[in-house]
Amino acid sequence: MKIQQALLSVSDKSGVLEFAQGLAALGVKLLSTGGTARLLQDAGLAVTEIGDYTGFPEMLDGRVKTLHPKVHGGILARRDLPAHLATLKAHGIPPIDLVCVNLYPFRETVAKPDVTLFDAIENIDIGGPAMVRSAAKNYAGVAIVTDPADYASVLAEMNTGDGALTLASRFALARKAFTHTARYDGMIANWLTGEPEGVEAAPEKPAPVPARFPERLQLAFDRAEILRYGENPHQQAAFYRDPLPASGGIAAYRQLQGKELSYNNIADSDAAWECVKTFAAPACVIVKHANPCGVAIAFGLAEAYEKAFKTDSTSAFGGIIAFNGEVDADVVEAMNARKHFVEVLIAPAFTDAAKALLSAKQNLRVLEVPLDHGGHALEMKRIGGGLLAQTADNFNVKPEDLKVATRKAPTPAQIEDLLFAWRVAKFVKSNAIVFCGGGMTLGVGAGQMSRVDSTRIATAKAKNAGLALSGSVVASDAFFPFRDGVDVLAEAGAVAVIQPGGSVRDEEVIAAADEHGLAMVFTGARHFRH
Repeated sequence: MKIQQALLSVSDKSGVLEFAQGLAALGVKLLSTGGTARLLQDAGLAVTEIGDYTGFPEMLDGRVKTLHPKVHGGILARRDLPAHLATLKAHGIPPIDLVCVNLYPFRETVAKPDVTLFDAIENIDIGGPAMVRSAAKNYAGVAIVTDPADYASVLAEMNTGDGALTLASRFALARKAFTHTARYDGMIANWLTGEPEGVEAAPEKPAPVPARFPERLQLAFDRAEILRYGENPHQQAAFYRDPLPASGGIAAYRQLQGKELSYNNIADSDAAWECVKTFAAPACVIVKHANPCGVAIAFGLAEAYEKAFKTDSTSAFGGIIAFNGEVDADVVEAMNARKHFVEVLIAPAFTDAAKALLSAKQNLRVLEVPLDHGGHALEMKRIGGGLLAQTADNFNVKPEDLKVATRKAPTPAQIEDLLFAWRVAKFVKSNAIVFCGGGMTLGVGAGQMSRVDSTRIATAKAKNAGLALSGSVVASDAFFPFRDGVDVLAEAGAVAVIQPGGSVRDEEVIAAADEHGLAMVFTGARHFRH
């Protein structure tokens, strides 16, 4: 079915002039509204403004312009029903065969720090979604274009198809259109859910801050790729990107080389990246099965890598490595000297020399991710029949937050290592115990059912790696429920401990630390990670 008349009304005007010119070259009559019409007219195109077309002027400051039977009748009439076509003819309504619409910028408006509720309400599109839904419903006879990225392919098909689009193409555009309006309404619903009832939308009044947890949460994600399988080969899997991702998240990766990423690759890469980007100093994080097995900071990335690798060279085999700075040839040569097999290598940038060396490892997945120290607004986890949501754990303790609990206070150098250990512990599965010293991890105990077992595992890991724990510091992600964990770490040679405190047996634990001559500080905040 040849497209003879099109209606164009867009908020995002990128590419619309070229699209309209292509339509006009194919003999398509153009209808348009407001700013879009002026843009096309100024370019010399023959355009009928919607008010002239309907015989009814735009009104109410633009709130009503396309809500008219001559618009929706021309879109919604079924081309296969003679009665519908007769009705159009009786009322002098020509069919509208293509609708090009995108919506008021509600998302961009409410993202402004000084947005008022009035501005937010005025940027809720009414006529646009109505036209999009009408055209999408009637895809059998109408093409609906909501994404500027589709302009070129639509014109290309019309040029080779005698001015028409196939039914399959119109159906694909309709599916995209319904997704477009669903997401738009979802954004509005999420944002307004937290508003108090009866709030006046006045130009001078700031918008109330929406609730973090809307009463009815609307989610939208874009499928980036189908994965080979999930955590295990018998599970199917896909990777979806948030259309509004947190800046600097792993989903923003650009793969430079290597095999396709797997489900576990992406999950572990996220753990490594979230950990490494919390450090200001040059840092290296090695992750295996969602847990850091080696973390270090240094004056340079190559040195940080060497220190991180020493923590647990056995577990580092087949792991994920993340750096928070540009990887150069020295870093790659350090990895090569260790003959370190790596699944994924992540950094914000790679030098040309580093890329040349890495290209010899064809299967190594190399990812560039923009370095941004921000985090997710909300974290979510599916459970059977539901969803858990929480704010991200972005709390990082500062020296002035520490409360010395023991008779002995830590030295400035020990405080520096304690804060490093505490930051690492936040990314270790609970129960977490992390021995550190000199800006590197020495032993990591993760994911045990009892804290004392995590402590024993951490000491055993250090011993297996040939790392001395004498003079080390320890971080515990939650309080010690009994003194036994303190006894184990003191026996291993630790001299200072950082933990949240808050146990009913705090006095017993503090007394144990005093007996061993340990310095112990409380943070007042825990870092469970499940």
